[in-house]
Amino acid sequence: MCGIAGIFHIGTAKPVGADRVRAMADALAHRGPDGAGAWVAPGVGLGHRRLAIVNTTGGAQPMVSADGALAVTFDGEIYNHAELRAELERRGHGFRTASDSEVILAGWREWGAECLDHFNGVFAFALHDAARQSLFLARDRLGVKPLHYTTVSDGSLIFSSEVKGLLAHPLIRREPDLRAVEDYMAFGYVPDDACIVSGVHKLPAGTRMLVTRGKPLPAPERWWDVDFSARASGSRAALQEELLARLRGAVRSRMGADVPLGALLSGGVDSASVVALMAEASPRAVTTCTIGFRAAGHDESGYADSVAQRFATEHRSRMVDADDFALIDRLAMAFDEPIADASALAHYRLHEFAREAVTVALSGAGADEVLAGHRRHRVHAAEERVRGLLPAGLRRSLLGAAGRAPRIGATLLALAGDGGEAYARAVGVTPPELRAGLFSDGFRRAIAGHRAEERYAVAMRDAPARGGLDRAQYADLKIALPGQILTKVDRTSMAVGLEVRAPLLDHQLVAFAASLPPGLRLRGGVGKWLMKKAVAAYLPPDILHRPNTRFVTPVDAWFRGALAGEAERIATSSALAATGWFEPKAVAAVVAAHRSGRSDHGRLLWQLVMLDRAIGRLFGAG
Repeated sequence: MCGIAGIFHIGTAKPVGADRVRAMADALAHRGPDGAGAWVAPGVGLGHRRLAIVNTTGGAQPMVSADGALAVTFDGEIYNHAELRAELERRGHGFRTASDSEVILAGWREWGAECLDHFNGVFAFALHDAARQSLFLARDRLGVKPLHYTTVSDGSLIFSSEVKGLLAHPLIRREPDLRAVEDYMAFGYVPDDACIVSGVHKLPAGTRMLVTRGKPLPAPERWWDVDFSARASGSRAALQEELLARLRGAVRSRMGADVPLGALLSGGVDSASVVALMAEASPRAVTTCTIGFRAAGHDESGYADSVAQRFATEHRSRMVDADDFALIDRLAMAFDEPIADASALAHYRLHEFAREAVTVALSGAGADEVLAGHRRHRVHAAEERVRGLLPAGLRRSLLGAAGRAPRIGATLLALAGDGGEAYARAVGVTPPELRAGLFSDGFRRAIAGHRAEERYAVAMRDAPARGGLDRAQYADLKIALPGQILTKVDRTSMAVGLEVRAPLLDHQLVAFAASLPPGLRLRGGVGKWLMKKAVAAYLPPDILHRPNTRFVTPVDAWFRGALAGEAERIATSSALAATGWFEPKAVAAVVAAHRSGRSDHGRLLWQLVMLDRAIGRLFGAG
């Protein structure tokens, strides 16, 4: 994986300075410690920072075609590049390197924008075509790799893997978008259809954009989507066999590298399945990496140890402190936009540790979204069955009134309302009522009625889906997966120069999983049901049937102990307090209630601390 950046003048082909392109790319040096490059031509400049994985002695970028007509800067991996190279050679294309970057150039020349349909991989790239006077931007199907862009006052489009690359351009305006602050407070991250820096856009997952000189900047065009409306046919046994074959193929396709390769092992069914299939395919012992925590009730590394023993891996394990809040500033720098998932600290330490032994690591990320493994999927499916029994009007009148009762009120109100609204609340971290009490009057006026949860309602309403579980999973794949989960994995791994590959997000596997009948994804309250059946021959019952767990970060205790002063500062003298976005008395009340033990607001306080750090870095506040 790498870092990419560049400039394209949309109106006229004004000169582009190589130094400016290099500065943007150098802001991404952590993403590519193995090499740097910049290429300029009239009206365009491409920059690159390289993490060498395939063809390590060749394939430098930006890569220019032999005739000089095409140039590309590319972040990602095309896993089927060898097969595509052979096909393109049969069609008359020649190659100078063994890199997948050159396959992108030849693919564009052969198929144009439809080259994306041929690529099995993860990618964000920008390709300049001199004959067409165009810049082609593309992002992979599920949004594994990031791409940000905006226009600036000299008439140019600028793009970068991360926001910090854009901020290295002197003409960018650093102003906050308050609607993105509302989104962040709702979900704990800024979704991909928003950005906290006003005017900056993220190219959505599965979209492309062809920018042609002399024409207006177009809207992104969707080139891939996941479809939950079709149903696979066949017996359960046949579908189980096909799922296992697709899992096996996805893992094997991601094991190619010219650098040390291993796996991130948590001991849960997802990462254990990946390790099992790697061990089956590898002629040598797989390198596995895990971390444990020096805190009672927080360490689950024993499960990882048992999986490592079962598959005779070359296992590396390290104990780390649960109280690792010293990483706050490093994470704020890595993410640019705030992210309030405190497990990012543990992911950073795991990736940092893995990088000591490997350059590429396979992970089990994404299985819960793809195969319905979240608890909220079970709850939503049950609620949808209840909603289906009563007409909407009757539900609102009966359950809405009963919903005002204590204890059961929240559940009944959820049942009384729309499924999309209820699911948006389920995935959120700070509900609308609490946010409304924290925001100032001026902030509420500025966002002009914008509601973060509405995107879930829209996504689920318009989903290519048949039922409630389909719609919830579709929304997860479109919103939470790229915006939170993959952002967390990308930034914490790239911060230490590690490439993380997620075979359970292979697009062919995702499409197949979406076609499975809901009862094979979720059955009897068991998520990922068919996957667990498929890998049952590999894994022992204690791993196979473990409940979902996450890296646990004791933020509640932090804000009653070592970070108590940080919480007080947030309410009174921080960059966040200076914005006027929040009511100081309301924030102070939250801090006091948490410190006294009357309420647990650790997660909310963590949100505010990470927001404070982000705006201080991005906008120079405070």
